[in-house]
Amino acid sequence: MNSEILRKNLPPTVAQAISGYAWQQTHIGYSSAQVFRLKAKNKNSLYLKIDSRTSKHSLLQEKLKLEWLKNRLPVPKVLLFAEDKDNQYFLLSEISGVPASADSLKADTPRIIEQLVNGLKKIHELPIENCPFDMQLDYKIKIAQERMIKGLVEEEDFDEERQGRTAEDLFQQLIASKPPDEDLVFTHGDYCLPNIIIENGKLSGFVDWSGAGVADRYQDIALLTRSVWYNFGEDWTENVFEIYGIEPDWKKIDFYKLLDEFF
Repeated sequence: MNSEILRKNLPPTVAQAISGYAWQQTHIGYSSAQVFRLKAKNKNSLYLKIDSRTSKHSLLQEKLKLEWLKNRLPVPKVLLFAEDKDNQYFLLSEISGVPASADSLKADTPRIIEQLVNGLKKIHELPIENCPFDMQLDYKIKIAQERMIKGLVEEEDFDEERQGRTAEDLFQQLIASKPPDEDLVFTHGDYCLPNIIIENGKLSGFVDWSGAGVADRYQDIALLTRSVWYNFGEDWTENVFEIYGIEPDWKKIDFYKLLDEFF
């Protein structure tokens, strides 16, 4: 659905909140939501996310997680949430800076990787006692299976080494390679460079929290490693482990990259 149609069909509370703002659609990342940066003279920019109520990533869940993270980490402020019979609408404050994937940052790769990893450590240091968001493997594998059965897994978007295979084939591999244990921490769930914001060479904040919750720390380490490899090159992945202070568990890294194919 194009932005003009969306604008004409906004819930009244959303339409009122963003009256006078100009829309600019953003295309960074792989979220199913349509994301718009809203700008107005003498006002702070905002972000509006619009997604189907049946999407794989619930905007309501992201709202609840951001509210839980408030005052714990630098995350967007929840401004408004609304829904109609088809869509959910989520209005957020902007975190100042640019995504860590921006070309302008590639000349400062060592410092950017240091900021990425130290930011991840801060997330993983959050206490998980009484955390209401469970993203442990039994739950994630169940959701992966449901998505496979419903034909929602996008096989054409598999990583290069898995091109040509089916979701059913990958699911059998997933079950066979499931790690025997989980080193549980609070995780971002999609810790990739487009979701980390950098300003003046330093981490400014984190966005896109729909997949956050208690899970194995390798959920994030695996996707960060893949993202660093993709954006900066294979030689930089070792820096991730050195700064984090961990010996890489490549079986878990491969498993969590495989699991990500289903989402």
